[in-house]
Amino acid sequence: MRRSLWLAVALSLLAVVGMFWALSCASTGNAAVPARGVRPLAERLEEVIQSGALRASRVSALVVRESDGQVLFAHHPDRPMKPASNMKILTAIAALDQFGPTHRFETLALSPRPPDANGAIETLFVRGGGDPVLNSEDWWRFSADLAMRGLRRVSGDLVLDDSLFDRQRWHPNWGRTSSRAYHGPVGALTANYGQFAVVVGPGLRPGDPVSVIVDPPVPYLPIDNQAVTIPAAGRGKTSLVVDRAAGHGVELVTVTGSLRAGSPPKTYYRSVLDPTRYAGAVLRLQLAALGIRVDGSVRVGLAPTREQGYELLAFKGRPLAEIVRLFVKFSNNPIAETLVKQMGVAAGGAPGSWQTGVPAVRARLEALGLLGQGTVLVDGSGLSYDNRVSPRTLVEALRVAGSSFKFGSELVSALPIAAEDGTLEKRAGSSIGEVRAKTGLLNGVTSLSGYARMANGDRAVFSLLVNGYSVTGPLAIDAVDRFAAELVRPEGELLPAGIAR
Repeated sequence: MRRSLWLAVALSLLAVVGMFWALSCASTGNAAVPARGVRPLAERLEEVIQSGALRASRVSALVVRESDGQVLFAHHPDRPMKPASNMKILTAIAALDQFGPTHRFETLALSPRPPDANGAIETLFVRGGGDPVLNSEDWWRFSADLAMRGLRRVSGDLVLDDSLFDRQRWHPNWGRTSSRAYHGPVGALTANYGQFAVVVGPGLRPGDPVSVIVDPPVPYLPIDNQAVTIPAAGRGKTSLVVDRAAGHGVELVTVTGSLRAGSPPKTYYRSVLDPTRYAGAVLRLQLAALGIRVDGSVRVGLAPTREQGYELLAFKGRPLAEIVRLFVKFSNNPIAETLVKQMGVAAGGAPGSWQTGVPAVRARLEALGLLGQGTVLVDGSGLSYDNRVSPRTLVEALRVAGSSFKFGSELVSALPIAAEDGTLEKRAGSSIGEVRAKTGLLNGVTSLSGYARMANGDRAVFSLLVNGYSVTGPLAIDAVDRFAAELVRPEGELLPAGIAR
């Protein structure tokens, strides 16, 4: 009886001690023994970095809590790395801070004198204002506005003035560029980012030429179709090559190879060599669609000033907030470099160039306190392998942007959303809707920097830069996406190592 009493007292004392221990842990914020299978965030992130996909790579990363800057994870955070398109974060911040989110770039239409009684002018001058996002629909609106102002005919030439920028279309540091859309040229007067689409489908029967449609259908892009349709049944892969080459006043779109009968059409996106003449071709097409005839040719030249000529139209494009959204969400390289040259114009006047624009971007970022030691800026898009940025610089830039009343909302909303839109639309399924981040990809380089909403409600700011990975690109990207997934998943949910769902 006495032994039972002592046992009951002992058990009661143990229960009381356990209760006070639990209360003590809760009051001090210290966790007791973690639940089985639950590991700290830093340990899980380190495991991703040390996984097979990234083990042989140079990796730098930083994760901080946005509210107070507390470091949640760091792995060589101050090491300057090749950022790829994460460079666009810095370019977007510099442009937004320089011009403001409501700024609109202006494209002018001028003539020697006002239209006559029949709506005719001798020459139509169009002076580019460096608007990077004018597309076919914008040039239709431009033409419609001219029609509303009474223009019906241009008896002479359509003259294109792109003198706001220099004529260097591609950064010399990039080396040889291709006809792929991401290598679109840079100019002060452009259309469709200097890009066009080619839709190729099979012919009706084997032996027939394939069908080729170019969009927009401008005479400046004539088709040289050498590709043929082959039988639906057969061995081996078919191949199509779509390219463009300079011609006499045109750019020849060449299509070679073969396509199997009955196969679905394929769309190829390509860039032009001369963005100014391409823009003129698109404008002439839209003028004709609205009944405005151009009797002469399309040529490049200097437009008169407002004081020297008659202003037909001052066309204001989309606000910079929308430009930045298109730029960052879809990682558009020509927009990036156009904004760099605009910064050069703002700093020292025309012509805008990389020589004046890159220092202007750097000066703006330095004024914001955003350039860490070892930062090297070569271009605005991240296409150069000589750019160098550390994760700490990118994290600090995102923290400054996120708290900026001037442009923070515009920058954050421009970032791709995990598994939902932009360059993350088909990625990061495990963190769907919980991560907003800028992607980056070059040969041997992948990166991801942005914001993550963690399971405890805190918001993390993170940057992960991977250089020199030795595995295939998809495996490296999967590892980067798993890093993001670990940031947002609940502590108790186990995500098998090496899997990015």
